[in-house]
Amino acid sequence: MHITSVFDGGNIVVLNAENTDDIQLEIRRDNQSDFYQWFYFRVSNAKDTPCRYRISNAGSAAYVQGWTDYKLCASYDRELWFRIDTEFDGQNLRFSHKAEADSVYYAYFAPYSMERHADLVSSVNGFPHVTGHVLGQTLDGQDLDLLQFGEDNASKKKCWLIARQHPGETMAEWWMEGAIERLSNLTDPVVRRLLEKSVIYVVPNMNPDGSRRGHLRTNAVGSNLNREWATPTMEKSPEVYLVRNKMDELGVDFCLDVHGDEALPYNFIAGFEGIPSITDKMLNLLSTYKETLERLSPDFQTKYGYPIAPPGKANLTMATNQIAERFKCLSMTLEMPFKDNADLPDDLEGWSPVRSQHLARECLAALALIVDDLR
Repeated sequence: MHITSVFDGGNIVVLNAENTDDIQLEIRRDNQSDFYQWFYFRVSNAKDTPCRYRISNAGSAAYVQGWTDYKLCASYDRELWFRIDTEFDGQNLRFSHKAEADSVYYAYFAPYSMERHADLVSSVNGFPHVTGHVLGQTLDGQDLDLLQFGEDNASKKKCWLIARQHPGETMAEWWMEGAIERLSNLTDPVVRRLLEKSVIYVVPNMNPDGSRRGHLRTNAVGSNLNREWATPTMEKSPEVYLVRNKMDELGVDFCLDVHGDEALPYNFIAGFEGIPSITDKMLNLLSTYKETLERLSPDFQTKYGYPIAPPGKANLTMATNQIAERFKCLSMTLEMPFKDNADLPDDLEGWSPVRSQHLARECLAALALIVDDLR
């Protein structure tokens, strides 16, 4: 048997693999950070061998509540990711599996590699209505990509889609793949309406360094990007610095920041209710968007979500709050589950890449229905 995570996005530490009844593993912490929960590794030479795995530091992970009712993801081809029953005893995360092929991959959620990111950005290269920009480089020297859909002019609304500030939340870039595929199709009436009324700016991956390094939540130097929006710097958070400066240059009328939540088995939106300069119009737009999306997608709901911040108490270091306050616009955080959607469970795949892509398409449809009402 051989276990490795030395590849794009990989993360695991092998403590002891001599006994297949108790293969002992640990998750590696984010660099210069105490955050950890993301794992992704390959097991080879174990075909037809019953194996029992134990992640021994799961009880000290960033979001321990995320292990309750959680099922691990596995794949033979890294395309179809199926779920495996998983047990958590308060400290150890355990699962048993007998591989049906020479190698098998295990992950916290279906991974989205930087190679696939490069393919995604390249997939729209040369489209007449798409312009690619590189905003700058990350601390590890990777490009920070921005895709512009449609031509900008003073009469159009400025709509932003950003994702994967937290690199372990890979469902966010699967969502982006669905959004970019839809926005690429000029025969789609939803896209035609959106591009008539707005220009759409897309940052498919806000955290390339954390993604490649196999981090859960931070960039190359341990910065949680979604706590950097008030005072970003090129030294600690160049990703946010570059994107926020571009937003200041171009303007923002709408922003959707796409994430994943470890604990809640639902899709939901977190708003900006606690910002100092909130208005009734902003609140009405927030309610209208959520209600519209709930009508369009059975995978979206408004009953469960995060507690709402009291008036004037919003955390302005977070993207949604900072952008809403800074631009007086509709700004939201979309959260998707690492587990399954409890309202529409899928025993084989749980919440999955394909379902993330479907939700992205409906999010665009909801935007098309409210785009005229944006400030």
